[in-house]
Amino acid sequence: MVENVLAGGVLGLGLFLLVRALFPPRPGLVARLLALDSAREGDEAARLRTVTPDEDVSPLRRALGDRLARFYTARGWEVRSARADLALLGRSFEGYLATKVLLAVSGLLAFPVLVAWLLLMGFDLSLQVPMWAALLIALVFFFLPDLQIRRDAAVRRRDFRHAVGAFLDLVAMNLAGGRGVPEALLMAVSVGEGGGSANWAMARIREALAGARIVGITPWQALGRLGDEINVDELRDLSAALGLVADDGAKVRASLTARAATMRRRELAEVEGQAGERSQSMLVAQLLLCAGFVIFLSFPAAMKMLGS
Repeated sequence: MVENVLAGGVLGLGLFLLVRALFPPRPGLVARLLALDSAREGDEAARLRTVTPDEDVSPLRRALGDRLARFYTARGWEVRSARADLALLGRSFEGYLATKVLLAVSGLLAFPVLVAWLLLMGFDLSLQVPMWAALLIALVFFFLPDLQIRRDAAVRRRDFRHAVGAFLDLVAMNLAGGRGVPEALLMAVSVGEGGGSANWAMARIREALAGARIVGITPWQALGRLGDEINVDELRDLSAALGLVADDGAKVRASLTARAATMRRRELAEVEGQAGERSQSMLVAQLLLCAGFVIFLSFPAAMKMLGS
């Protein structure tokens, strides 16, 4: 009964996809508004883009990713958190969507593999077990890229916040030297070369400031857009603060120094919290080891008493 229902569902889904492919729906209001916005701001967005994903994507993945991206856009699915994580990691949204779908399809391939293995081993089981196992594997594979980019983006975002704290100190030092706010921002990001955890973050900020001069916006507006793109609240707060007191150098310097001190205290609290969690986990492991040792010592005597 279940197999017939699933077969009918698959057949109905195939017919639905065939009809949608032959008679595509008209774009909705959200898709039209997004198309107008992209056409109006396309040049500016291209100039402001700080990272161009250089992934080695095959033509199949690129074509599939473009189709899926258009599908998401037509439905109005923005997926802001995933886009921010991908922008921080320097990966394309199209490649991310294609990877999710291809991994899910590869998970479905577990169905014939499990069926062949059951037949070879001689087990007399229904086809429902490998079918549900394949669906579960496909579901897990579909969400694997989300877990990966969320984990990698969390590490990069923490390093970026650390670099922003150093950046604030450098800007305050340049302001104390008599430079204006735009010059102080540019001089602060011109330090260091290489691929360290702070240097790549400084390179992102430097590219955003350089793009601001090309487009014709203020440097703090460029920092705010970068903060929106990669979802870093510290850059958005810095942009708002500089926009309010950009004309008063003394207030800017005092505000940046206070913000840098606050970020350092926050980072220190996070490090102390992580150290406390690791200490607690080590304590739990030691308690379990002691409990196992006590059970090992008392087990012979307990068995002897129970046997007598």
